[in-house]
Amino acid sequence: MSTHTTPSETLVARCRAARRIVVLTGAGMSAESGIPTFRDRGTGLWARFDPQTLATAEAFQRDPDMVWAWYESRRHGVSRAVPNAGHLALTALAARPQTKSLTIVTQNVDDLHERAGAQAVLHLHGSLFSPRCFDCGCEFKGLSEAASDENRQTAMRLPPPRCPACDGLIRPGVVWFGEGLPKAVWREAQREVERADLLLVIGTSGLVYSAASLPDAARRRGCHVAVLNPDASTLSDGVGLDWQVRAAVGLPALLAALDD
Repeated sequence: MSTHTTPSETLVARCRAARRIVVLTGAGMSAESGIPTFRDRGTGLWARFDPQTLATAEAFQRDPDMVWAWYESRRHGVSRAVPNAGHLALTALAARPQTKSLTIVTQNVDDLHERAGAQAVLHLHGSLFSPRCFDCGCEFKGLSEAASDENRQTAMRLPPPRCPACDGLIRPGVVWFGEGLPKAVWREAQREVERADLLLVIGTSGLVYSAASLPDAARRRGCHVAVLNPDASTLSDGVGLDWQVRAAVGLPALLAALDD
């Protein structure tokens, strides 16, 4: 297990040889841009609430105004964050001539990968920026940039918009507790892992399924797996390449080593 800020020769060699790369990212990737991990307690007005009690369909049905206000607060925080050096390094890795394809499979619901220039991003847990109707499921395109309105973002209750198709309530476009992953996105993530010759697992402890099953699937078919995470990970067993490093430090260092 490496704790150095420079990548191992083995990792560099495997990255140089890889043509199809899949990157699985978790909360640690966004935390370096100042976005709290989901399981952290809220701050300010939301400090007394457990996020896990708000992230359910039942909570939305019981009190849609409160749940919508909380997600608007989260969206506001994400909108103010900026991609970190790790996000930018992944975009640069994808642009290398040797890289035939690089797909990011993320458990994060922010848009930092896209704002860093990533072209192929699969959101396993949905996105704060893709709301849909609670009743009919239609995508909602009328989400305003109210994230810039500080008064809205400090409100504890905000009525959700209404669906123009059926007049149902618009819900956040994220996967709540008790819900399955979006089937099409999950199938595409599995296909990309099946074709990959390198899987980079970044900023995730490997506790959340079904995403945590992807490294096992990759290893079974002989794909190299490398974990970059400063904390202990359940994914480390049998990986061989476990680098205890923050994404914003390790990924730029890896990119620099590839260019040496």
